[in-house]
Amino acid sequence: MTVSIESMTVQDAPRCAYLETVLFPGDGPWAEDAFVAELAAPHNHYVTARENGEVVGYAGISLLGEPSRGAFVVGESEVHTIGVDPAHRRRGIGGRLLDELLSVADEHGGPVFLEVRTDNKPAIELYRREGFEIVGTRAKYYQPSGADAFTMRRPENTEGSAR
Repeated sequence: MTVSIESMTVQDAPRCAYLETVLFPGDGPWAEDAFVAELAAPHNHYVTARENGEVVGYAGISLLGEPSRGAFVVGESEVHTIGVDPAHRRRGIGGRLLDELLSVADEHGGPVFLEVRTDNKPAIELYRREGFEIVGTRAKYYQPSGADAFTMRRPENTEGSAR
């Protein structure tokens, strides 16, 4: 079966909110209205992964500051979320969603940041493969669980995107 990456719509918000409760039950999963609010912000880019019309994954990024201008980097991006339905994991969907976000970030210019639970080894490895490095730790970042997060950074892609 083929998975397509498409722009997220307001109609996708209930499914994404449901997946949040499955994926992040102890870490304050986003509600439907949080997705709707993120979609309304002009500096955000949210996508879904679909199989047979059903949302099986989602991701979002915020493009902050101004796009890069020549040698000046005045922008940066922050990955807000990536989630894949547990029944569809280990099929490269998370990587495809991240590729889409990084492609948009590369057009915007500047470094890309994200936070990830320190115990989420598969996600950390995915991010490292894409050039992210751990630059700090945020104690008790995720609430209400109190789990720590790594802050990761990918430098600006100055070689052009292969995505």
